[in-house]
Amino acid sequence: MRSLPIAIALSLALTASVDAAETSADPQIAALAERIRALEANAQTLQKQAADALAAAQAAQAELQQMKSAQQEAAVAAVAADSPTGATGASANAFNPAIAVILNGLYENHTQDPVDYRRAGFPLVGEGRPGEKGLRLGESELSFAANIDDKFYGQLTVTMENEDGETHTGIEEAYIETTALPEGFTARAGRFYSNIGYLNSHHTHTDYFSDRPLAYQAFLGNQYGDDGVQLRWVAPTETYLEFGSEAFRGSGYPADGSAHGGVGAKSFFMHAGGDVGIENSWLAGASLLHADSVDGEDDFSGRSNLFLLDFTWKWAPRGAFKDAGIVVRSEYFVDDRDGLVRDAEDPDALAEAWNGKRRGAYIEGLYRFSRTWDAGYRYDRLWAASSGPYASDFDPQRHSAMLTWHNSEFSLMRLQLAHDEPQPHFIDNVLTLQYQVSLGAHGAHKF
Repeated sequence: MRSLPIAIALSLALTASVDAAETSADPQIAALAERIRALEANAQTLQKQAADALAAAQAAQAELQQMKSAQQEAAVAAVAADSPTGATGASANAFNPAIAVILNGLYENHTQDPVDYRRAGFPLVGEGRPGEKGLRLGESELSFAANIDDKFYGQLTVTMENEDGETHTGIEEAYIETTALPEGFTARAGRFYSNIGYLNSHHTHTDYFSDRPLAYQAFLGNQYGDDGVQLRWVAPTETYLEFGSEAFRGSGYPADGSAHGGVGAKSFFMHAGGDVGIENSWLAGASLLHADSVDGEDDFSGRSNLFLLDFTWKWAPRGAFKDAGIVVRSEYFVDDRDGLVRDAEDPDALAEAWNGKRRGAYIEGLYRFSRTWDAGYRYDRLWAASSGPYASDFDPQRHSAMLTWHNSEFSLMRLQLAHDEPQPHFIDNVLTLQYQVSLGAHGAHKF
């Protein structure tokens, strides 16, 4: 019986030993567990910091890329703004010349022989004559344009045209222009088209019709360009306001013959324009061309003042004219002359005084009913002087209608019909088929 108490005593002793061992091990386990929890929390903190750092790096990289894109766009915009024709706007290197080629071809059918063409009250001058019958290569252009440096832009345009079986090459424009004058001023020097009126400063390949209005043909020999200088100022206003003046040598009609004096023609012009909402825009202008002619192409010697008024209105749905829209444009000319006219065929004949006014105007409308099709109509009229060597009771007029297909902004095909009455009992109905393509750089067109 003594063994039972001994067993009970041994069991109680072993239980106390185990409890004591567990009690002594609890602090170590707790400390280890606490350390593990601390390490896990630290790992989570480091993981969050790493994620935050990665997100910050990605945001900084995106911001850097955005800044680079903005700088590139600003550089392109600056080049485009410095270039009057916009020819270098998309160039990867603004100082490499942008090269553009315009090819132009026509077929013309006249019901009257162009050799017999006369315009009552208005001698045929410059390129203001009807085109030849049949197939012919029209005026083609080769143009180079680029920023010269940070202060100058330059452009050279060479023309090639076939006339009477001979190819003629000439310099149409060759000028430099400032890009960094302060206060909205711009200066130009060289050979260029005057900024009078609306169409005169535009190259003919940008016209809506295959020929220039009668007023341009009669008063400017189709287009007035000369060697000279120009100063323009654009006012810092919300409404577009431009003022300018030019001085020319005087080697082209209507100032031809006065080049020996150094400055044979002067001009003054102003233009204003703006937007009405997002779908309408307008441009208006007033100009004066003063010329001193000496034995000019129309045998006139004396002073002439040509006054021009122009107005253009454009409408386009949502402002996107490339898709659809309407353009209405008109210009009005008043030619005031005071001088003498000599008979070139009879040098011994007395000169006849010419002191009077002649007028001319046109109005044209263009309807773009899709991105590829345009239709247009133009009415021209001239009013001859009532007295003097070129007096006439008949006023020439012309109606023209055209349909143009644009395969892209680089090519077009045009059909044009014209009903021309240049003199009494002489009506010339003209059918014109024209193709025109642009190779190389293609700058943005002016308004």
